[in-house]
Amino acid sequence: MTMNTTPQSLRTHIGFFGRCNVGKSSLINAIAGQSVAIVSDVAGTTTDSVVKSMEIGALGACVLIDTAGIDDSSPLGEMRREQTMRAADRCDMAVVVCGAEEDYGLERGLVERFAERRVPVVVVLGKCDMLISPAERVGRVERELGVRPLLVSATNNIGIGAVVESLVSHRGSKSDASESLTGSLVDAGDRVVLVMPQDESAPKGRLILPQVQTLRELLDKHAIPTCCQPEELESTLRGLSANPKLIITDSQVFGYVAQRVPEGTLLTSFSVLLACSKGDREAFMKGAKVIDSLTVQSRVLIAEACTHAPQSEDIGRVKLPAMLRRRVGEGLRVDVVGGADFPEDLTPYDLVIHCGACMFTRRHVLSRLATAESQSVPMTNYGFAIAHLQGILDMVAFP
Repeated sequence: MTMNTTPQSLRTHIGFFGRCNVGKSSLINAIAGQSVAIVSDVAGTTTDSVVKSMEIGALGACVLIDTAGIDDSSPLGEMRREQTMRAADRCDMAVVVCGAEEDYGLERGLVERFAERRVPVVVVLGKCDMLISPAERVGRVERELGVRPLLVSATNNIGIGAVVESLVSHRGSKSDASESLTGSLVDAGDRVVLVMPQDESAPKGRLILPQVQTLRELLDKHAIPTCCQPEELESTLRGLSANPKLIITDSQVFGYVAQRVPEGTLLTSFSVLLACSKGDREAFMKGAKVIDSLTVQSRVLIAEACTHAPQSEDIGRVKLPAMLRRRVGEGLRVDVVGGADFPEDLTPYDLVIHCGACMFTRRHVLSRLATAESQSVPMTNYGFAIAHLQGILDMVAFP
């Protein structure tokens, strides 16, 4: 990701779902106005989900996701369908493409899955120029899925504009879009100090995404940010004409910074801000307090949104597990997964601790939280967990 593009996590994710050869890839190419997805008459051409960041008219910054057919019966079909369902869980909106099928049970299952997750769905009837009785087929799809489909033909550019208009209307009505990171914590003219350690785990030559996003928001709000490393926090505070309204710190130095917060100054962390913007604050609060009930027989899952080579000072793979074992005991089992490797079955775990998820959409985080809740497994976030471990969760400010 370059610094002059909108991060994928801030784009609207639109997934295209349906059976093999129903016209998903052709529809994506027609909407995008370019060859984004491979089109072929051979079933199973689309294997792993194909992701393309685009800027499309009124849709603005979005990500189009082409998925494998939900009826893929090839030797790798089961794995491909699993990837399709993973894609479904991270979509903000979904386009379900129907064909001239005898039974729409698979499509109905998709629509119901999206309804449960409150994901807006646009149903289309693809390759309408090849249908003998389009009106009759529209009625049948509507009866079986409960949604009236749009007639489309990518080949003849029929209904493409209507699909985009429907997506735009759903995008405008989304009620769970990511909110401001700092919310009511910061107003124009407020002085904010950002504490940003630059240790071995920090990328060379650039800032990590949560720091970039927070700094950009502060500038957009016309606040006055001042950045420093932990070692310079005290001298930075002494150099200010007045105490800052807020200090935002990297969670790994939460305890160190908390001991140096001036009276009247609020304290939070980048991870906490992300958690509140993309997840459920109350659920994460409850999850953090579960740490007190862990024993050496417990099992904890640490989930990172991104994948990267482990570093000697890695927060998720090194520092946080060490903090947990110091509290609970060396026998505590801690597993770490990254990227898309989030288990479907979470029941072996007593607690899930998720990173700030700067690389994920709010929809994706909420989907993981819903999976955990459905299996009665508590889930929290790096910032909440570290603050609780260091006994300062009660003093943390939330947006």
